[in-house]
Amino acid sequence: MTYLLTGAIAGLLAGLLGIGGGLIIVPALALLFAGQGFAADSIMHFAIGSSLATIVPTSISSLLAHHRRGSVLWPVVWPLTPGIVLGALAGALLARQVSSPGLAVIFGGFEILVAIQLLWGRQPAAHRRLPGRAGLGATGGMIGMVSAVLGIGGATLTIPFLLWNRVDIRTAVGTAAACGLPIALAGAAGFAMSAGAERAPGLHTGFLYWPAVGGIVITSVLLAPLGARLAHRLPRQTLQRLFAVFLVVVGVKMILGA
Repeated sequence: MTYLLTGAIAGLLAGLLGIGGGLIIVPALALLFAGQGFAADSIMHFAIGSSLATIVPTSISSLLAHHRRGSVLWPVVWPLTPGIVLGALAGALLARQVSSPGLAVIFGGFEILVAIQLLWGRQPAAHRRLPGRAGLGATGGMIGMVSAVLGIGGATLTIPFLLWNRVDIRTAVGTAAACGLPIALAGAAGFAMSAGAERAPGLHTGFLYWPAVGGIVITSVLLAPLGARLAHRLPRQTLQRLFAVFLVVVGVKMILGA
């Protein structure tokens, strides 16, 4: 039931605010896993790996929706993808070398940075054209690596990059949604291949905990469209600021509790 509730909240907020569900799912799973007796040195690894696995089906749904609206810039997605895949695999490998408290501090700091961006409420101004194939590949590598370490779909990194390179906001959101799939697939695969993750109750593969993944996917996929509809009726800016405050509280708690 707790996994279903986590997925419902993550899906609703993702649709409502356009924020990746990983920002909710990772800290929620870390709290739940600690209460379920997971080994303390692997809690964050399970939380991040499982979060990436939940992103796979939701990113497919989002990708198809944006593709039907013609808002995915495929000539940009394809050059980004090889770098994203390699970066995400490297990020999963890197995360396995970091302690669970260390990952909690990194994730908490990232949540605070996202909160500041939400409170600031400004997107980066366009400064230049998109780089060439090599530049996009290198950028994809950085986006994939950071996203895999944090257990997120990468939209919070991909969208600002695209806006800075003069891509329209709607196209940037759609393109970021498409990039979320290779991030999730490669990152989850990297955590699934992790050895030494046997100290966990229930069914799991490496650091992917399937009861959590299944429960979260069911409700997040159902609630995300509702959040998108509510986004047109509720005061988005006020909700964004409240969510930013929530992220600060969660981020500080994760850092202090590490």
